[in-house]
Amino acid sequence: MTVVVTGMGVVAPTGLGLDRYWAATLRGESGIRRIRAFDPTRYPTRHAGEVTGFEPADHLPGRLVPQTDRMTQFALAAADWALADAAVDLDAIPALDRGVVTAGASGGFGFGQRELQHLWGESPKKVSAYMSFAWFYAVNTGQISIRHGLSGPTSVYVGEQAGGLDALAHARRQVRSGTRLMLSGGTDCSLCPYGMAAQLAGGRLSPGAYRPFDDRASGHLPGEGGAMLVLESAGHARDRGRHPYGEIAGFGSTFDPRPGSGRPPNLRRAVEQALADAGTEPGEIALVLADGAGRPEADAAEAAVLTEVFGPRGVPVTVPKTGTGRLYSGAGPLDVVTALLALRDGLAPPTTYVDRVPEAYGLDLVTNRPRPLTGTAALVLARGHHGFNSALVVRSADRAVAAGAAA
Repeated sequence: MTVVVTGMGVVAPTGLGLDRYWAATLRGESGIRRIRAFDPTRYPTRHAGEVTGFEPADHLPGRLVPQTDRMTQFALAAADWALADAAVDLDAIPALDRGVVTAGASGGFGFGQRELQHLWGESPKKVSAYMSFAWFYAVNTGQISIRHGLSGPTSVYVGEQAGGLDALAHARRQVRSGTRLMLSGGTDCSLCPYGMAAQLAGGRLSPGAYRPFDDRASGHLPGEGGAMLVLESAGHARDRGRHPYGEIAGFGSTFDPRPGSGRPPNLRRAVEQALADAGTEPGEIALVLADGAGRPEADAAEAAVLTEVFGPRGVPVTVPKTGTGRLYSGAGPLDVVTALLALRDGLAPPTTYVDRVPEAYGLDLVTNRPRPLTGTAALVLARGHHGFNSALVVRSADRAVAAGAAA
């Protein structure tokens, strides 16, 4: 069965909504700036990809605003926009035949910090009753399910940066198993003192810029936001007159050996699994959206995988998240959105602020400006802290429609 994407909703540091995000991405605009959510002066990392112009009351019912952390508010808004973009009548689909699966990484850090401050600084009576669920990494699935009556398959995947691709792959499996419609993706928001302290403890944040695959790479900058996508079978989309953005064509997931084992990472195996699942040869991939960790050792390992699979400079590679920061569970879904739009418009978006790529990497990195793109398939990569590896292949809309008609 061909599983296609018929709706997409985006909340990103570079724009609210699909069109604003894509226009800013093609222009190479950056949403990374000095943190405004709190005073970052005493932290070594002071810049991040912050979403601006998002007022929860403009997008959500008033009763939901005090119940939810910012990451859930992002997820609810993106879900609303994705469903509207898909032009789907949920009432025409039985409640048990429509589901939701999201990815979570940090949970509701901001909400949790505020309520812990109430607990220790004031009184237990000052702690919100909503603290019981607002902090939870699975809460986005629950809130979206309740809001839209999605009573079918529901779950959440936790794989740090890789979790968003895992969630989309699981949604694809559910559609293939007979569920009519799945809403899937991820959003994250950990830009608060509590969240920043946790991220700094991991030792992966940059004190300056986020420059993956650059000889000045010194870590990444965090970001907030993500994307939600509507998945359904090509036949169901055709029956209701919807032309899809493209197909979720293949997926692979692996886990790295323990540190110090002397065994190599397993990203290559995830890539090979995704290509095999899609029935796609490496030469058919027109663009790779790389993970781009921004740390020399991790960048070199990813570059080695790409040259092993595609050959030196064998495929255009880009890391648009240099304009948003790494969005953790929101990163993979947003990269899938980017890949589908790149295939639709025949343009590979640029990697910004990177201009010193070591020759030893053997990468054809798209920098400075968009590059014309020909082809019908793209590969999205994501790696999560502690060894998660995920790879997902998407195909263009025309290929998806043709595959669905032949099925």
